[in-house]
Amino acid sequence: QVQLVESGGGLVQAGGSLRLSCAASGSIFRINDMGWYRQDPGKERELVAVITRDGWTKYADSVMGRFTISRDNSKNTVYLQMNELKPEDTAVYSCNANGVYTYSGERDLGVWGQGTLVTVSS
Repeated sequence: QVQLVESGGGLVQAGGSLRLSCAASGSIFRINDMGWYRQDPGKERELVAVITRDGWTKYADSVMGRFTISRDNSKNTVYLQMNELKPEDTAVYSCNANGVYTYSGERDLGVWGQGTLVTVSS
């Protein structure tokens, strides 16, 4: 069974920084895409950033230039460095792994983490 565990959320003042981590565990052979999404209560979940296995990245316009996504394929881990945080960045941030293949034969899985809360105070 593949699981994603996020860490690094918390409370920060506007203008500050946080770094989120998401580690995938299980009998993993390959993960194609890894990404971060966020959801504020009462709003739809939105894509924050995604990175392919080869390092191609895509960002939401609202975080472009402030957030940086990266990954370590050897550790099946994805990171989100968040700088210049704003109160509107407050949300539950969830990690996603898409196109997961395992040594036990599972193919093209999509897996979500449990989410970590980021609160930015003004």
